[in-house]
Amino acid sequence: MAEESVKLLGYWASPFALRVKWALKLKRVHYEYVEENLPNKSPLLLRYNPVYKKIPVLVHNGKPLAESLLIIEYIDEAWKQNPLLPEDPYERANARFWAKFFDEKCVPEVMGAFASKGEEQERAAKARENLKMLERALEGKPFFGGDQIGFLDIGVGWIGIWGRIVEEIAGVSLIDAETMPLLTAWLNNFLEVPVIKACIPSWHELLEHNKGFHKILTGSST
Repeated sequence: MAEESVKLLGYWASPFALRVKWALKLKRVHYEYVEENLPNKSPLLLRYNPVYKKIPVLVHNGKPLAESLLIIEYIDEAWKQNPLLPEDPYERANARFWAKFFDEKCVPEVMGAFASKGEEQERAAKARENLKMLERALEGKPFFGGDQIGFLDIGVGWIGIWGRIVEEIAGVSLIDAETMPLLTAWLNNFLEVPVIKACIPSWHELLEHNKGFHKILTGSST
């Protein structure tokens, strides 16, 4: 598409904005990145996402889209090169199913383990149970997308970074090689792919940022 305008409104420490960055990079789409100050949301963000007032927001030729998984699907349809979703209708539906499962069943429990004071171990146990179920979608494949990175890899991949941050800060166990060998091997492989690794923020900066966030959420002064 000639003379296109592609803009991404995001936040450096957001795993959901990272999803969209990964999709754009894998599809080799040139875009302008706009960093948002979430405590003081810009008029641009409020204009382009008046319903949820959240990042990420993709603006393509002046038309805004919100919600990271929907954005990734749009990117895959708008730019045909390097497809992210499978061609087979069943496999496409299956990828969407597991992405929805991850967002609805895994993410709330991981975030709960991070933010719930006194319930960390219980929420982490539920997260482990659901992540173990998600691991089934990997059986016999190096990536969720098969031989190459696909839609579900992008949707789930951030857990390899933020999950470890939750483990360190909250003192819980989410993913380990003994109980989830396939998921662990996949994460180690996925996060080392150059185009994926290049988008990941500094571990030290993420850790320090989330330590502060954790104190706010739990009311901790230590």
